[in-house]
Amino acid sequence: MIIKKTRHVKLWLLMVIAVVVWTIGTGFYRDLSAKSEDAYEELKVFSDVIELIEREYVDEVETKELIQKAIQGMVQSLDPHSSLLPQEAFEDLQIDTKGKFTGIGIHITMQDGFVTVISPIEDTPAYKAGIKARDRIIKVDGKPTKDLREAVNMMRGPKGTPVEVTILRDGVKQPLEFELVRDVIPIQSVKSIILKPGYGFIRLSNFTGTTTAEMEKALRKMENAKDPLKGLVLDLRNNGGGLLNQSLKVTDLFLDEGKILSIKGRNAKNTKVFNASASSVKRNYPLVVLINGGSASASEIVAGALQDHKRALILGTTSFGKGSVQTVETLRDGSGLKLTIARYYTPNGRSIQAKGIEPDIFLKHSLLDPAESRGKEEGLLKEKDLANHLEAEPNEMQDKEDEDDNEEDKEKKENSRRREVDFRVGPLKPETLQSDNQVMRALELLEGYEIFKMFKS
Repeated sequence: MIIKKTRHVKLWLLMVIAVVVWTIGTGFYRDLSAKSEDAYEELKVFSDVIELIEREYVDEVETKELIQKAIQGMVQSLDPHSSLLPQEAFEDLQIDTKGKFTGIGIHITMQDGFVTVISPIEDTPAYKAGIKARDRIIKVDGKPTKDLREAVNMMRGPKGTPVEVTILRDGVKQPLEFELVRDVIPIQSVKSIILKPGYGFIRLSNFTGTTTAEMEKALRKMENAKDPLKGLVLDLRNNGGGLLNQSLKVTDLFLDEGKILSIKGRNAKNTKVFNASASSVKRNYPLVVLINGGSASASEIVAGALQDHKRALILGTTSFGKGSVQTVETLRDGSGLKLTIARYYTPNGRSIQAKGIEPDIFLKHSLLDPAESRGKEEGLLKEKDLANHLEAEPNEMQDKEDEDDNEEDKEKKENSRRREVDFRVGPLKPETLQSDNQVMRALELLEGYEIFKMFKS
């Protein structure tokens, strides 16, 4: 609960104190645990600190801001994924999971101090106007862009409203100005392409409210093509997760029965088992799933379930290792409380928390150009590297951490991360996939399966 005014905080604390004093005075002290007494004393300390800061601190401070920071610190101390989401951040999270937003339609990042376009989204105002990858956005409606969040907020707005974007482009001496009209921009989480006749490729970038529908559409298109689908590569690399229910539904597209996932929390309501359901569409073709250190949470649920059921071959490098479940509660001031409520387990009862999914075939990512592949898979941050991360089970020992990287390696990895972002959000191109050793290895495995099936018959 966020309290807006100091006097309200003090009144609330006084009420707590009064209740405790009444409890002691009426003979119920024997029911008051040591834990409650400690909490009572700490509340008094908290009240004292607030009062001292207000009275003595060198600059005037907002009490509301102090309390929010105190709550944020309290929640963040629990684990890396629990947090207080200010109203703006909470709204951004809702946008990310709904699968659409209103704006101009570009992926952006900060690069060399500039808000830089990664790629325009196809069939959006930015795409139609001719905004290109690597364009640097210097102004929005005449106001300089200082940081990423500010730029995003300036470009988003109601559908049909105009916005002026000023950019710098390599090879063009003068800044370019684009007059755009905001529109509803779908967040496409699924992209697909035919690698060769009979073999499909699907890149799943995150799990939003529309992911399963997008997956079904992509699968139907491939399954109803002229050449029957003989095998599929499902790319979950750098998929940071998203909605739990969508990961369950995506997994269910490839399973007809059995357990998909179980979650176990401290409360009974947060302990559940999720099972696959029978489908009229039988997808018996072989499946290779690609993962790496950026595959986390919901994507690990999919990979883990398909691996345990021996429904797919997992190829790549060890996944992130986020084996926990969060819920987001709306608070009365419009902010959100994101809280870890449970650990999750694969169908075989494996906890991947701080461990990750181990691939069946370990293969680091590389491109045909050695300069482009250098350090691609090295140095990705994992769950076990995060401060206050949950253990797989209480008191369970963790694996030994990787050795620190030197400065030269860090620079190589930073460059590779930028290229990885380009690959992840950009359009699927046959030439790009053909230069990707993991994709090509997956295709070889699928073709080999078909050859051995012919020998068997």
